[in-house]
Amino acid sequence: MRTAHKCRAYPDLEQASVLNRTFGCVRVVWNRTLAWRHARYHGEQARTNFTQANAYLTAMKASEDLGWLNEVSSVPLQQAIRHQQVAFGNFLAGRARYPRYKCRNGRQSAEYTRSGFRYRDGRLFLAKMSTPLEFTWSWPDIDPASIDPTTVTVSRDPCGRWYVSFAVDVADPVQLPAAGTVVGVDLGITYFAVTSDGEKIPNPRRVERRARNLVRYQRRLARCRKGSANRAKARAKVARAHRKVRASRADFLHRTSARLVRENDVIVIEDLAVKNMVRNRSLAKAISDCGWGEFRRQIEYKAATAGRHLVVIDRWYPSSKTCSACGHLLASLGLSTRHWTCPGCRTLHDRDVNAAKNILAAGLAVTACGGDVRHSGSPRMRSPVKQEPRPVRTGLPVLQGGE
Repeated sequence: MRTAHKCRAYPDLEQASVLNRTFGCVRVVWNRTLAWRHARYHGEQARTNFTQANAYLTAMKASEDLGWLNEVSSVPLQQAIRHQQVAFGNFLAGRARYPRYKCRNGRQSAEYTRSGFRYRDGRLFLAKMSTPLEFTWSWPDIDPASIDPTTVTVSRDPCGRWYVSFAVDVADPVQLPAAGTVVGVDLGITYFAVTSDGEKIPNPRRVERRARNLVRYQRRLARCRKGSANRAKARAKVARAHRKVRASRADFLHRTSARLVRENDVIVIEDLAVKNMVRNRSLAKAISDCGWGEFRRQIEYKAATAGRHLVVIDRWYPSSKTCSACGHLLASLGLSTRHWTCPGCRTLHDRDVNAAKNILAAGLAVTACGGDVRHSGSPRMRSPVKQEPRPVRTGLPVLQGGE
């Protein structure tokens, strides 16, 4: 399998100048090639493959007005063309949106393949540089001199921090021993997650806690004159504040997902349509701050690595409205109702805990029927179920009164 090690980098002034020029050339190649693809498709109704795009890069480097593209390494420029080809492939397959133009104020990056760098005894030498790039290694159990990176990506955040990522091919990790437990997880806003065993994981609300600083820095940025040095400093402060929020959220998601994967053999979650849910103006900010999509992605790859099973149930499953004790299905249940009593068995339910129990029951039913444990394709794909009639079981929704 392939993994990556991302470290803080500390280039000197000469190296920073070379990297900044490389970032600018990568950005120009990406934007001009994207515009050329767009005009070629709408003007000639012709699609562009990698060979044609690479030939266009050669023509740009041979032109007089873009001759300065030859001053940097050609490897990051070719990698930009390759990444754009992959981006268009994902767009045509429906997995991503249309590729966008790169901005000079956003995150900048350049990828080097083996022909663009040398890595010897833990020292990294990039093309067009005579001195090694200094970086901080953050994995004490791994010797940096023992890795053999296949690609190296150097990036710079809008706040000015430098990073270097090493992509390494490693052996498959040893799977975790069986834990003997299963869990259903219901994601929410009041509590980030509620498990079927009654545990409630609080929502840290990272953006809300730092909202005052964000507002103050953004107000200062809006008052600065465009193009001034003070505006650049104010923009860096805004980016730094957002980076702290992003890093804090990522740390929380990694800790939570790793603990769930480590302590359970089977994890059942819902297939939430986050892209549709953020269209609600009242809840869009809170939903975006939770990071449900990133949380599911982390659980997916960590479960696959550890040998755990992840079950994703249908997003339309009425987990909150179904009684986990007798299976009674309510006609409606408002978001403001956090506790309700089942009219069939008179059981008092906590809304989130009850939903987590039903999610677990539905996931185990799917697994028992021999369906897929995890779907990596369309969210509308459903697992197969048995076709013969069967009695109602506890935890499954049952329509009452001829509904």
